[in-house]
Amino acid sequence: MRPEDDYTHPVGAEANFNESMYFHFYDPNERLGGFVRLANRPNEGRGEMTVCLYLPDGEVAFSFGRPEVSSNDRFDAARLRFVVREPMRRHKVSYCGDVFLIHDPSALSDPRTAFRSSPQLPCALELDITATAPASAHTFETAGGAFAPNHYEQLLSARGRLRVGRRVVQISGHGLRDHSWGPRHWQAPWFYRWVHGAAEDFGFMGAWFGQRDGSALRGGFVWDGDTLSELDSLEIASERDDRDEQVAMTVVLRSAGREWKLDGTVLAKVPLRHRREAADGVVQTTRIVEGLTKWALPDGRVLHGMSEYLDQIVEGRPAGLGV
Repeated sequence: MRPEDDYTHPVGAEANFNESMYFHFYDPNERLGGFVRLANRPNEGRGEMTVCLYLPDGEVAFSFGRPEVSSNDRFDAARLRFVVREPMRRHKVSYCGDVFLIHDPSALSDPRTAFRSSPQLPCALELDITATAPASAHTFETAGGAFAPNHYEQLLSARGRLRVGRRVVQISGHGLRDHSWGPRHWQAPWFYRWVHGAAEDFGFMGAWFGQRDGSALRGGFVWDGDTLSELDSLEIASERDDRDEQVAMTVVLRSAGREWKLDGTVLAKVPLRHRREAADGVVQTTRIVEGLTKWALPDGRVLHGMSEYLDQIVEGRPAGLGV
């Protein structure tokens, strides 16, 4: 990982080459947060764009698109734009477009119906992103195929302004970003759990990639305000509702003899899905539940972040119910 890796990379020969960036932020005073993601898949002639904003009243402002993308020169599509101002240190995020105002976020399990029944509002988001810790590199190559061979994550502070319809909010909070490139199929992992949280002087990320044979690839880091510690081990125990979606979890992180235990409570969640037709004609369905999550440490400190639970759906149930 080098500073120049913060920019886009030459396009690989793989048909499913993907380069993407993701930014999450949360302002505890405004009780507002969300994430934005933009991916280039130039060998497929398209990209992926997601704007997901969790509003204080429980509604979600949401936009998704698959814009035409023919190159990997920049992150700028479907009115969402990421600019590297200083590699590994400063970024600019901007979006100016429409969002659907989803009153019941669970409706996004059927996105077409959710969009038809939801009003559209103009949205403008401007964020200045500043790194608050060094970046941490990880690779998540799975036995099922390529997913995130080149990948790093970094804690951040976010300052800016959000307008949704007539609502205008000044944002000051913390979060996490990631950047990955290489071949990607959403169906490559059997399941994964990606959890992260951030505050002014503490943050973490943990990832658990489960395989069909019961094995797992685990990784992550803890930032204690002074030192970035790579994880030696990770434990996750989840509680779910009657839709098999996470509502709470306990995460235990260990590194070099130190241990951190965090209790997570999901404040709001959005069920997303991805479908792909396999070579044999069978349509594979992947569910990704994006949970805005509040994390509590035993000493009373509170962080905010996400719990992202991805599962392949098998006979109507998520594959990774054991984690």
